[in-house]
Amino acid sequence: MNARKSLKVNGKGHLEIGGADCAELAKQFGTPLYVLDEAHIRAMMRIYRDTLEREYGNGIVLYASKAFSCTAIYAIAKQENIGVDVVSGGELFTAMKAGFPAERIFMHGNNKLPNEIAYALDCKVGTIVVDAYSEADLIDDEAQKRGMIQDVLLRINPGVEAHTHAYIQTAKTDSKFGFSISDGTAEKMTEYLLSKKNLRMRGYHCHIGSQIFEKQSFVLAVEKSLKFISEMKDSLEFEADTLNLGGGFGIWYNDEDVKTDLDGYADSLRTLLDAVKTGCAHYGLQLPRIALEPGRSIVGEAGITLYTVGAIKNIPNVKKYIAVDGGMFDNPRYCLYQAKYTAVLANRANETPCEYVSVAGKCCESGDLIGVNMNLPEARTGDVLAVLSTGAYNYSMASNYNRNLIPPVVLVKNGKAEYIVRPQTYEDLTRNDIIPEYLK
Repeated sequence: MNARKSLKVNGKGHLEIGGADCAELAKQFGTPLYVLDEAHIRAMMRIYRDTLEREYGNGIVLYASKAFSCTAIYAIAKQENIGVDVVSGGELFTAMKAGFPAERIFMHGNNKLPNEIAYALDCKVGTIVVDAYSEADLIDDEAQKRGMIQDVLLRINPGVEAHTHAYIQTAKTDSKFGFSISDGTAEKMTEYLLSKKNLRMRGYHCHIGSQIFEKQSFVLAVEKSLKFISEMKDSLEFEADTLNLGGGFGIWYNDEDVKTDLDGYADSLRTLLDAVKTGCAHYGLQLPRIALEPGRSIVGEAGITLYTVGAIKNIPNVKKYIAVDGGMFDNPRYCLYQAKYTAVLANRANETPCEYVSVAGKCCESGDLIGVNMNLPEARTGDVLAVLSTGAYNYSMASNYNRNLIPPVVLVKNGKAEYIVRPQTYEDLTRNDIIPEYLK
């Protein structure tokens, strides 16, 4: 595991996170249980914020809400003096409910709904990232109704293919996101946005994908974006004052991934910022305000999920299944794109792994797996299984499939744990169900 001060094996041989014994957390709160390490979340926010300020000066870190959204995470982001990006009316509502400053919110989405755009303008969201002609028209119309000018960025597609899973690459020429630089559509859309009376075109946004470890992809995206900005300065007499470079910094899930510490993330960011400064000097551009959108790297390794081991099924000469009380309803990422994780027995974390097993969920699906070929000590019914690096895109993508309850979330700091998302109940599952009169 990618151990740190707040994630380690304690003197009892138990996994410990944020000073809290995971076996005790399972007893106190039950399982399945999402656990988030507040100290690590804050450390990641600060390393991005401080590096950007120290190495560049003019910029903003935006926590990418889609990784994990609840009111507590926005409260932390507010305290750490960073911004957030949101991709739906629901994420925006959650941020506003937490009292997050609207001027530090950027709104994304390739198909923002009319009511979401209206709500964003009512909230006075700082920046909206435009991803369609029809969307530009809607924002302009709604802004006109309110007698306001809305700051916008245009999402562009630099054509950089990051070395990551196809489903999480977002800057290929064939993508539902953005306007391509190479085919001229980004320039045409720039001109269109500049013609809108109630939109203030500030610059561009690009995001080349997620779970990226090699720096060259980011550098290439910067170079292509700055070259495009220079071309727009020449052809349209428009020089962008903002460049949002998205997120995508990778995290450790298993030993196939790079283990990156805080200094490593700072170094990756420095490389990106150096590329901006070099490119601007080359093209004779002003240094734009830089926005960054880390999400997974802020909360991913900060989170773990605790399960209780139930049925164990050994199929001779085939494989061994260890079943847990969760599954694809709390972590669908293996089913979606065969995401790989590391698991440990939290109550026996100091024992040497001795067998490879498949960890199965409780859903009525053959494909309901948390992982395959996971190396564990010989598990017993009642053991507490911890799956690591589940802070990003687990709770966010959870569902009530098979009418299972989405697990609660606790935040741990200095050995103390508190709910930040309460447990669901069966009443919650049926709260919106209605039996029509003719069925009674």
